[in-house]
Amino acid sequence: MSENSGDSTVRPESGLTDDAYSPKWADDDRPRIPRVAGEREALTAYLDHYRATVEMKCRGLTPEQARSRSMAPSTLSLHGLVRHLAGCERWWFQQNFERREVPFLFFTEENPDLDFELPADADFAADLATWHDECAVSREIVAAHELDDTARPLDWHEDVNLRWLMLRMITEYAQHCGHADLLREGVDGRTGV
Repeated sequence: MSENSGDSTVRPESGLTDDAYSPKWADDDRPRIPRVAGEREALTAYLDHYRATVEMKCRGLTPEQARSRSMAPSTLSLHGLVRHLAGCERWWFQQNFERREVPFLFFTEENPDLDFELPADADFAADLATWHDECAVSREIVAAHELDDTARPLDWHEDVNLRWLMLRMITEYAQHCGHADLLREGVDGRTGV
């Protein structure tokens, strides 16, 4: 309504009301992203927000639900996403940025899709714990370096800095959080940002 229509409702600057937003997740406990922040604080906050989003979308699922490929014809599952993101954390922060000699998590040369393509014995609780551990190590690496510190990723011909790497991981998580939204809705109908 226009300001002259006689509507006295006070609206936020955006002009949107609460019912104009996507529904919220009922038990959303993700860390708030600061509206005013320095570069490191902002990058860290966004990455942790997306990590918490994956955690939230997996909350309360049985192993069978987490394994469910609920958005046919896609073969993605929430369990597979968790394994994939654990592997991404290790790949980018440990194996590429710090060049640690650590093995791949869910990848072999014989079967490079063991993150998304779950083996029969894949354990959701154990894989969630592995992902949590990998996120903790990544946080330690970020805390130990300046954003301008550089590394040469494996099989690349140019350096990247930690700033680039954090943005790369934010992009990875943002993409997969969209997948997680759809997968969770397909599992039990639960929606919300």
